[in-house]
Amino acid sequence: MGGGIVMRRVPKIAVVCGGTSAEREVSIGSGIATAEAFSALFDVERMELDAYALPTGLDADQHIVFSTLHGTFGEDGGFQSLMDEAGIEYAGCGRECSALTFDKVRTKAAVAEVGLPVTDQIAFSRSASPDVESVFERLGPSVVLKPVCQGSSIGLGFANSTAELKALLARLEFEDWMLEPLIVGKEISVGVLDGEVMEIVEIRPMSGQFDYESKYTKGMTEYIAPAPFSESLEAFIKSLAMRTYAACECRDYARVDFMLDEQNNPFVLEVNTLPGMKATSLLPMSAGAAGINFEELVKRLVAPAFLRFQSKYSIS
Repeated sequence: MGGGIVMRRVPKIAVVCGGTSAEREVSIGSGIATAEAFSALFDVERMELDAYALPTGLDADQHIVFSTLHGTFGEDGGFQSLMDEAGIEYAGCGRECSALTFDKVRTKAAVAEVGLPVTDQIAFSRSASPDVESVFERLGPSVVLKPVCQGSSIGLGFANSTAELKALLARLEFEDWMLEPLIVGKEISVGVLDGEVMEIVEIRPMSGQFDYESKYTKGMTEYIAPAPFSESLEAFIKSLAMRTYAACECRDYARVDFMLDEQNNPFVLEVNTLPGMKATSLLPMSAGAAGINFEELVKRLVAPAFLRFQSKYSIS
């Protein structure tokens, strides 16, 4: 059209949730909360997924996807790859970043490569468990067992003796695992929103361990946001969060988790590219402490995807 007038196509937001992973129920909760927040601002459809495929009715010419899929397929780059192939714009990290950050071993290698602090680890498969004596010799008196490619603290275990570790190794559910030294100190989480670091959330589980039960049982964990740190420590942690986000080539938003030892030395734990999105989840908590309410947060989470969509469909 002439005269410098620009016509913009306004997309619907498809909130995709559910999936087939062990985190399906967590995903549905995030999807419901997010769709409700989006509905005050945009035309929204919530699409519940139960297969390794794009949801029926998803249209590259009409929709932007906001995914709250957690776990396998949702966070490992599989869903992102299908959207890329179909030309569908979506909020959040791309497929390469998603595949990297879903693998805790690869994530630690990527951030260590640029000089960021990580703990030692022993990675192994279910069919080739390490010698338990050598584990404690290398990692210290207490260790944490994690699946390499799961979220929501699924499969998390702790061992303070060879007997406890042998019991954990005897009932491994997934194929790839890692052992790390147990850091006694503080667990923290930092949201990054379109290249801007938000506030630090300190996580204080009543049990002393932020496992699945502590994460999803009301009243079992206290959250302090912003965390009560000195200005210098706060600035250092935020710089590490931003460098981690950059090292993993994140896009739009992500959440970076750390452990601090008793001397307040931080270690990067992992990067979550599709964090929980209930109003009480860690990313919204980090944003809220920075003065960004839930409705404003979801608007900002999807804003870069809107720009990408409109750059394709603007008619001048």
